[in-house]
Amino acid sequence: MNYNKVVLVGRLTRDPEVRYTTKGVAVATFGLACNRRYRARDGQPAEETTFVDVTAFGDTAEEMRQSLSKGSPVLLEGRLRNESWVDRNGHKRSFTKVLCESFNLLASRRGDTSPPSQSPSPSSPPKPQTEATSPSQPETRAPKGGEEDDVPF
Repeated sequence: MNYNKVVLVGRLTRDPEVRYTTKGVAVATFGLACNRRYRARDGQPAEETTFVDVTAFGDTAEEMRQSLSKGSPVLLEGRLRNESWVDRNGHKRSFTKVLCESFNLLASRRGDTSPPSQSPSPSSPPKPQTEATSPSQPETRAPKGGEEDDVPF
């Protein structure tokens, strides 16, 4: 049995570039940066960033063109695809990318309160309100230093 599923949360490194096949199918490509923050063995905070190339097709590509731009926080689901070729020097090269099947634009913790332009799918549970975003409770906590800006949850 085989299973190829990827779920990533990150920010776009560039605006989606949309091209069309000869049959008129939209193809969007962009980069995604996924950050991981942790404590190193010496106790100091550390961070690593993984850059991923993403491709989407059809309606998903069109929706991405309309609703995403460089820096947009996004959750995407898809699958891994490995492409290989022989370069002009005869060396075999390979490259792994993500083929995006669905996505959700996430609210930014940097003050972006505009609603996402893509509505969540019916199977997606509603996002719970936190104390910081609840209209009935004003925020009374001071932000802690070093909070992760890039992680939306």
